[in-house]
Amino acid sequence: MPEDSDSLPLYERLEHAVRTIRARFIEDVRVALVLGSGLGAFADDLEDATAIPYEEIPGFARSTVEGHVGRMVLGKIEDVPVAVMQGRFHYYEGYSFEEVTFPIRTLALLGVKSMVLTNAAGGINVAFDQGALMIISDHLNLMGANPLRGPHDLRFGQRFPDMSEVYSHDYQEIAVAEAHAMGLELRRGIYAALSGPSYETPAEIRMLRTLGADAVGMSTVPEATTARQMGVKILGISCITNMAAGVIGEPINHQEVIETGERVRDTLKELLRRIIPRLQL
Repeated sequence: MPEDSDSLPLYERLEHAVRTIRARFIEDVRVALVLGSGLGAFADDLEDATAIPYEEIPGFARSTVEGHVGRMVLGKIEDVPVAVMQGRFHYYEGYSFEEVTFPIRTLALLGVKSMVLTNAAGGINVAFDQGALMIISDHLNLMGANPLRGPHDLRFGQRFPDMSEVYSHDYQEIAVAEAHAMGLELRRGIYAALSGPSYETPAEIRMLRTLGADAVGMSTVPEATTARQMGVKILGISCITNMAAGVIGEPINHQEVIETGERVRDTLKELLRRIIPRLQL
């Protein structure tokens, strides 16, 4: 039976993925980043970089969405070894939550202790302008399922992990301080995750605003939940790439998401370069 066969238990498949990555990059990685739609340019600036296409990592799915390159890039930022996912897997692509979160579990088993999750999001809070960056202070899981559902393996952490601080308060303070040093206004907000792939209706956006959401998207929450279970500290950053349905009365399209991500990429890159060394402290 092949070692990477789907019939093997999840933990063993993850170990195979970890061995594959370590064979290509021997540094001890403690910080990882997941880059959302249109936000993958940060990985291009890593020093001593090694790029591994997802199809070369056992157990990894394939990115099928425009704006997601589909590779893991390992290298250094300010002498800090990092692993960067240029693109993620989404529930709406038809993948299971196990497949969506497989890279997150792989990174945790690789030794990652700090993780930055970025995404492109629709703005619900009218105080946010298109192109603004929002620190995720908390989330609403409205995807209809939980990535921890199913048989439990104690090696992944607690069966019922505490979710009172999914997004590290300390990391939020670091991000806000570094943004302030850049002269950048960085607000905090609540991110709501829906399954997609259709954008939300104006009525759904009104519902989400009533529930307290500031931004909405189709990712991040399964990853954050899984990382939290495995003891990884998380910083979440949303790029408000468009205003949600009904906010400004204009139709939404994915190309707008990509274009806005490209417009803010230099600002996000500079912010991440400042934040990452401090996540190791």
